[in-house]
Amino acid sequence: MHPCLNVDEILRLLACELVASEAKATAVSFASCCKGFQDPVLDALWETQDRLIPLLKCFPQEVWKEEDGRFVSYIMVFIFFTLSYSISKTLNRVPTKEEWTVFRKCARRMRKLTVDTSEDPVASDILFALQLRTANEPLLPKLKTFECKRATEAFIPFIPSFLSRTTTEIDIEFDEDSPTVMVASTITGLSMFCPDLECITLNDLPRDPIITEAASEMLLTCNRGALEWFHVDSPLTEEARNVVFQLPKLSGLWVIIQGHTPLPLVALPNLTTIDLQYDDHLDWLQGFRGAMLEKLETVYFTSQSEQIGNFLGKFKSVALTTPAAATLSTLWFSTLQPWDPDYRSLLPFTQLKDLQIEFSCENGCSSKVDDNIVMDLARAMPKLEILRLGGVPCGARGGVTVKGLIALARGCRCLSKLRIHFQASSLVEVVTGTEVPVPSDGSMVVRRQDCALTELEVGEIPIAEASVLMVAMTLLRIFPRLLNIEFIERKWEGAMEIIKIVERIDTFVQHISKAYLLVHLILLSNVLPGDALDIGDP
Repeated sequence: MHPCLNVDEILRLLACELVASEAKATAVSFASCCKGFQDPVLDALWETQDRLIPLLKCFPQEVWKEEDGRFVSYIMVFIFFTLSYSISKTLNRVPTKEEWTVFRKCARRMRKLTVDTSEDPVASDILFALQLRTANEPLLPKLKTFECKRATEAFIPFIPSFLSRTTTEIDIEFDEDSPTVMVASTITGLSMFCPDLECITLNDLPRDPIITEAASEMLLTCNRGALEWFHVDSPLTEEARNVVFQLPKLSGLWVIIQGHTPLPLVALPNLTTIDLQYDDHLDWLQGFRGAMLEKLETVYFTSQSEQIGNFLGKFKSVALTTPAAATLSTLWFSTLQPWDPDYRSLLPFTQLKDLQIEFSCENGCSSKVDDNIVMDLARAMPKLEILRLGGVPCGARGGVTVKGLIALARGCRCLSKLRIHFQASSLVEVVTGTEVPVPSDGSMVVRRQDCALTELEVGEIPIAEASVLMVAMTLLRIFPRLLNIEFIERKWEGAMEIIKIVERIDTFVQHISKAYLLVHLILLSNVLPGDALDIGDP
């Protein structure tokens, strides 16, 4: 064997590359042929598991059996105190010491486990047996990341079995029907089982004071100096709020503000992402005034209030007292209420790449976006990659015209996804010669290399059946890379078909052009001396 392959780091790099490239069979073959490859390959294969069942299959077939997609055991109840001593009741066969050793070897290699109770059904008796097996040492002693999707009432009591002192990242989505007390008990114990948690994500928690107390207690008892990510779908007590807004290493925060809840002075120098949900007044905004947020890049706001008011204006007045105006790249705001936002309040945030303001159009369209607003945004935010203003476009006939669309195409060359209320009729009028303002140079054609837009959401924007062809071709002149239109109004289906046909034609022409160039190169190679032109192998 080559001396380089005696270096453990090189072997592990090769094993990881093979597993990452889906060449698992090749990796296993290497491990079977060379003893030096065994540990690196097995570590790479077991490091990340998206199901629990592969680990259970470490036991022989006669111990476990599969019925209707569920793993069940012949052993109804069995209790293990040590590897060498066991007591069992109602058993078919207890796993031997050697079989538990194999199981343990695989379990020790796992670093990340994802359990989805809807995709990975495991009977409770097996989970009970594994839980009893953790009396002396953790089931997965080196697990760093535990993710559970849809933790059901039956599964929640077994969550601690998969955690250990090495676990630093937890992501749990609770089933909506889970008992509140059971969920609260599990949350409270997380910091005890995992004292050095760095990332905590808890979703779909019941709205209950018991959960608020449990989530707050977990935060107060964890290692605050290690916590980097705190996304917990629950309000916090005042004491916990004072702590969470002062965490020195925190980079991601999801917090829920209820009522007239004032925030303490915010001091989060490493914060890059904040997701904040509020249900009433905007008193909490003042907690960010003058905050040192040098690294803040992403902000999500969700409002449950019936009165939104001038939120963007108040956000601007606070944000401009921080460094966020120079660092913010993503801004989302979502409400289920109708709203007419003041978009010009966002013009100082020139570094935005992703701007999404979502609200309802029920009971009449509340979107007042027009050409002037869009043109101002295009001039102020040339780095925009995603722009969504309003909810799914409704059937109202107002909105941006062809002039605003051209301004977006020319001003935001990186824009790839767009959702705004616009007038499809203006795309027809500019073709038929009706007076519609266009750029001063009289042209609305945008070069393909200068436009990135591929996705356009049109929703229920009205379009005349006789105008489908003109609308589609005009859109392609403005957005020459357009590939997909998301629509509800069925008449847009014809426009989508036209765009698909044009794309196929463009692809065909590009292939023909390449073939034409290749033919010319071959002809030149026959005319010129052999060493004058090298085109490689035919």
